[in-house]
Amino acid sequence: MSEPAGDVIVVGGGNAAMCAALSAREQGARVLVVEKAPEAWRGGNGFFTAGGFRFAFKSFEEVCALVGDLSDEEKASMDVPLYTEDAYYDDLMRVTEDLADADLALTLARESQPTMRWMKSQGIRWIPMFGRQAYRVGGRFTFFGNLVLEAVGGGPGLIDMEYESAKKAGIDVRFEAKAHRLLTGARGAVTGVEIKTPDGGRERLEAKTVVLASGGFEANVEMRTRYLGPNWDLARVRGTPYNTGDGIRMALEIGAQPWGNWSGCHAVQWDYNAPWHGDRKVGDNFQKHSYPLGLIVNVHGERFVDEGADMRNYTYVKYGREVIKQPRRAAFQIFDQKVVGNLREEYRIREVTKAEADTFEELARKLEIDVEGFVRTIRAYNAAVQPGPYNPAIKDGKATRGIAPPKSNWALPLDTPPYVGYAVTTGITFTFGGLRITLDGQVIDAEQRPIPGLYAAGELVGGLFYTNYPGGSGLMAGSVFGRIAGRSAARAAKG
Repeated sequence: MSEPAGDVIVVGGGNAAMCAALSAREQGARVLVVEKAPEAWRGGNGFFTAGGFRFAFKSFEEVCALVGDLSDEEKASMDVPLYTEDAYYDDLMRVTEDLADADLALTLARESQPTMRWMKSQGIRWIPMFGRQAYRVGGRFTFFGNLVLEAVGGGPGLIDMEYESAKKAGIDVRFEAKAHRLLTGARGAVTGVEIKTPDGGRERLEAKTVVLASGGFEANVEMRTRYLGPNWDLARVRGTPYNTGDGIRMALEIGAQPWGNWSGCHAVQWDYNAPWHGDRKVGDNFQKHSYPLGLIVNVHGERFVDEGADMRNYTYVKYGREVIKQPRRAAFQIFDQKVVGNLREEYRIREVTKAEADTFEELARKLEIDVEGFVRTIRAYNAAVQPGPYNPAIKDGKATRGIAPPKSNWALPLDTPPYVGYAVTTGITFTFGGLRITLDGQVIDAEQRPIPGLYAAGELVGGLFYTNYPGGSGLMAGSVFGRIAGRSAARAAKG
């Protein structure tokens, strides 16, 4: 049995989906959002983020205008390097080894700030990321890594604000409504979705256009193993357990073109004893992102990455994937008391796997690291540290010499006990492979033709991220392409 559901159906309930819904509604379309998760799990992966958005800006005043209520004292306390559209584009291409689709990357960079302003008009509020993206240097908050603003309340706050805006706009949301199949009509045009209901029944919901924004396949163990390879069935899932690739599968079934880095994903260093899926109380605080201030070793006590290769925002994803390659899929972040005060707040939560000791031997025993290998590594590192000024807010060039891998910046000797170690494993955030879209957000089929009536946004879009990722660009991409897809879907529906 079929029933009309409106002009546009949006599949998914996270940041990209809600931006698509708000954008379509702004164009005058009647919008229905269908989300397979229960309402208690609303928000997809967006809920499990810090709510940080990477956007381009030509002046500090543009940043202040987005926040709106910074005092003169707060403004004077902030040192924010400018971040142009060209720099944003260059960062995307650099970290993806020039594999990112140039048109998608350019669109993301150019539309980032206009989308931030649009989101503000939709009721989203922003504050500076003082805690996570700035160090106090010379009495001022010096922002690093070109990530400046977050949504008020972080990821949970972002989702709450988006749903409140959707409610005010008259957007209908159905939870526990799993999109199972795309409906098609003449010439293969998408005409709606078939959903599974909680009682096991099925409903056909008709619409003029459909936007898929239901995330990647990171919570699907079988797909992770098939596409990402060995050990990925054993990764922890950082976010929602409901992102199992349904939107991608439905689109492929009607001939959509798979696109992007299907063997790649966004992953991070995640607490070793975190649950298999995200915990909505802990949120993203299982992550451990202050590793540039210390060392990372495996169970043999050996280093395996250059912790200081670049700002955290440009290395944390590829280093998260390196951990899963290590014995027991484990690593240990090691710090001394000189830097403990600068560790991010996630190191101070109750749900943390850590040890503290006055000697390296004792710390290794507590963390179950090979004692001899660990001590040898620390001694070699300390001996290799070169003199020079230390500044955690910039790439300071304070490096090691004569060891491999090197530490290229922020190399301080570990010499101030008690020493602290944190045990981590790999937590997967989202997958990079997905669907190919036009710059209007329309899904392309295997014969390079746009599929009438079908649009996509968010993590299930392929072609933007390869091998690595600049922090804060996932939420921004979801919003930019969600806004585009929703607008295009509404105009097609009304046209």
